[in-house]
Amino acid sequence: MNIGLALGSGSARGWSHIGIIHALADLGIEPDIVCGTSIGALVGASYVSNKLEKLEKWVCSLTKFETARFFEINARMNGFVNTERLHHFLKEYVADDDATIEEQPKQYASVATDLESGREMWLTKGSMIEAVWSSISLPGLFPAIRNNGKWLVDGGLVNPVPVSVCRALGADIVIAVNLNGDIVGKHFRKPGNTTKKDNSVVGKLTDLVMDYTVSALTANKVKVQPPGLFEAIAGSFNITQDRITRSRMAGDPPDILLSPKLSHIGLVEFYRAAEAINEGKDCVRRMSPEIKYLLEMN
Repeated sequence: MNIGLALGSGSARGWSHIGIIHALADLGIEPDIVCGTSIGALVGASYVSNKLEKLEKWVCSLTKFETARFFEINARMNGFVNTERLHHFLKEYVADDDATIEEQPKQYASVATDLESGREMWLTKGSMIEAVWSSISLPGLFPAIRNNGKWLVDGGLVNPVPVSVCRALGADIVIAVNLNGDIVGKHFRKPGNTTKKDNSVVGKLTDLVMDYTVSALTANKVKVQPPGLFEAIAGSFNITQDRITRSRMAGDPPDILLSPKLSHIGLVEFYRAAEAINEGKDCVRRMSPEIKYLLEMN
C-alpha cells in the first residue's frame, strides 16, 4: 500500500508541514510519495533529501530582521526576493545543488504554473532545487523562473493541494494538508484601526503609491486607508487559493484532510515557525483516530 502526502501552498503557514511530518512519523506513517505545491514543495523536498531536521532548526531561529533580509527592491522590479540569498538557503537546507529528483529515496514531485499558457506543470525529474524554486515563485515577490523552456511561477495558482499528483504517481491513500481553509479576509485592517508605520524600503514605496492614488481618487472625500502592498497581494492570493482548493478537492478528495488553524500567521511571517510547527503537530493529533482507522481498514 503506497501512502501519498500532498503538502499544500500557504507561504509562511507552510512551516506547519514540518510538524505534520514529525507527528505522522510518531504514528508510524512514512509516506512513499511526497508531492508539494509552493512552500509544500520546499518542505517536501527537504524531507526527501534528509535535511528536514536542519531546516527546522534554522526556521525556528529565524527573526523578523533575518526574514527582511530576504527581500529587496531591484532595478527591474521583477520581484522583491534576494535570489542569491534564497539560492544559498535552498542549497543549505532543502537540497544540494547537484541533487536530482530521480535519485531520492522517495517519489517526489512539485507543482508549478506555466506563466504563458496557465497550464499546471508537474516537475517529477531533474534538479531538486529548480523544481522547488519553480513551485515557490509567488508573483509579486519572486521573479518567474525559466525551466525546460517555460516561464514558471507558483503552483498555488492552479493546484494548491496536489492530491491529483499523488494519485497519478501511484498513491493508494492520500493524506493532504490544506493551509488555506480559514484565511480569506483574515489579514485586513478594520476601518479606523491604525498600525505601526513601516519604515522599510517596501513600506515607504507602498506609502508613496497609496498617497498618490488616494489623493487623486478621493479628493474632497473622507480619506480611508487602503490595504498595503503585501496586504493586497496576500488577500488576493488567499482568495485565489481558497477557491481553487475547494474546486480541486471537490473533484478529487483526499482520503485524509489535515487543516491546521493558521489564519493568524501572515503571508511573509516566516519567523513564526515554532507556532506553525506546533499547530501542525496538534492538527495530526486531533485527526489521529481517523488516520488510524483508515490505515487499519486498508
